[in-house]
Amino acid sequence: MDILGWVLVVVLFVVGMAGAIFPILPGVLAVYAAFFVYGLFFGFTEFGVWFWLLQTSVVIAILVADYVVSAWGVKKFGGTRASVIGSTIGIIVGPFVIPGIGLLAGPFIGAWIGELLTGADMKQATKAGLGALVGFLSSTIVKLILQTLMIVLFIIWIITN
Repeated sequence: MDILGWVLVVVLFVVGMAGAIFPILPGVLAVYAAFFVYGLFFGFTEFGVWFWLLQTSVVIAILVADYVVSAWGVKKFGGTRASVIGSTIGIIVGPFVIPGIGLLAGPFIGAWIGELLTGADMKQATKAGLGALVGFLSSTIVKLILQTLMIVLFIIWIITN
């Protein structure tokens, strides 16, 4: 049973890290779920209030930062609310419509279309699309760093308790 517990924890960590890049996967919630799986297999005694407060705070920070950083990229490049919405749609739909490069092209094209629908010219729409791409890449980096921090804290917590 111990092996099964660890396999599930590791699989959830891998899915979580992949989810930082591919929005269709649960991301940070998979990493968070790994802690509960560990607790169910090995016990929750190692985890105290501080562990849960710290990890839950990081989860909330990731969920907020994911949207805020992406929107910041669009806004920083002069995009409107329409390009933020288009970018969000593009992040979700892009990988399915354009396999391979849709993950990067989706936010750009979504923001670009959103901006064009508001009456912006091609130059402004392209600028907003680049902002969406910068925002997406920035939020991905932030998620990868914070989720790695969650996993490292978990390992340290288990080793020291």
